[in-house]
Amino acid sequence: MRPLPGEAVHLPFEPGPYRIGMDLVAMPEAAWFELDERYLPEMAERRRRLSDAHDDVFAALPGSGPARAEALDMVAAALTAHHLDWFSRDGHTVRNRLTSEIFDVGAIDPLELAGRLVQEDLCLIETVDEGPVFTAAVLCFPSRWGLMDKIGKPLSAVHAPVPFYADRLAAPVDRFMRHLKPGRIASRLNWSLLDDPALFQPGGKTRSDAGTDITAANAGSRVFLRVERQTLRRLPRTGAVLFGIRVHVYPVERVIDRPQKAAALAEAVRALPEEMLHYKSMRPFREALLAWLDARGR
Repeated sequence: MRPLPGEAVHLPFEPGPYRIGMDLVAMPEAAWFELDERYLPEMAERRRRLSDAHDDVFAALPGSGPARAEALDMVAAALTAHHLDWFSRDGHTVRNRLTSEIFDVGAIDPLELAGRLVQEDLCLIETVDEGPVFTAAVLCFPSRWGLMDKIGKPLSAVHAPVPFYADRLAAPVDRFMRHLKPGRIASRLNWSLLDDPALFQPGGKTRSDAGTDITAANAGSRVFLRVERQTLRRLPRTGAVLFGIRVHVYPVERVIDRPQKAAALAEAVRALPEEMLHYKSMRPFREALLAWLDARGR
């Protein structure tokens, strides 16, 4: 069995004026899921969350059953097509050779089973007359939002706390959700800077008491670049959109290893509007981080 590859390093921040956009790119099915050296520890944490706090990390609206079943079919088909040495499916049995697990498809919710195979969190979005609605998810690694606060809401309400979303993104996102074609996989990257490396973070937005002990001397080790690699794919039978979220957490000092990267991140941080700094709880350590980046950039 071939070894897992190293973790990809995504640096999606850009110098220049702040802008908020979808910034979608197309990707082949072979790249739909990231499977890497973090697989075993991350899957162990996913199993713990699903076992010890199931209601915090899994939710599904009545009526989402067909989409959940189709999500598993699509995920399993992609994994067995592109990673046959790691995964196989024989009728109602799914085998994960990386973890030595064998799953009975009928014994577990299909969306939860899909979430026990990949490092991505998986959310289902289904379109009704009012627009796209968040109907189900296995969400073990939230980036400071709670599943039970969002399930069953339209996407516009899910993203209501995000600065500038209503004015600049709500209409384009809803339009994209209506027109995404089966067979196409779209991807985007979202980034933030946090004082906490934990993958499971259901709360912590708009805090003013976080990271107050971060200084220009320790910011490189105390601040973490958290990147979400998000994917969207239409399920052809039900028409639902499967939204995947792979979370990467990098200590800043590990990935900002060249002056050019430090200068680019410093410029991106300086360009963030006050509303976004407050929303992302970055105000308490912004100046310390910038001092660290400026020193590294020289």
